[in-house]
Amino acid sequence: MALFPLVCNFEGDFVLKLLPVDTEQTMAEVGQAAAVNAVGIHIADQPGKTIYARKEGSDKHFPLDMKLSDSGLEPMDCVKFYFA
Repeated sequence: MALFPLVCNFEGDFVLKLLPVDTEQTMAEVGQAAAVNAVGIHIADQPGKTIYARKEGSDKHFPLDMKLSDSGLEPMDCVKFYFA
């Protein structure tokens, strides 16, 4: 377990945010943590849809069950979150 800072942006949000998460969290949990500061504040909730994450510049999203420590992300990498 280690604190891990990411820069995050939710699709449709105009603000980049610092997101402190834990290396043992899954990407689904990281998405939920990112949603706390964006969904319902800067973007509308989309009930029934799943939050996915992908590294900025990548077309592929991370598997939801992948641990952050296995993602290959570096501290302060920018991660895009979106509903699908």
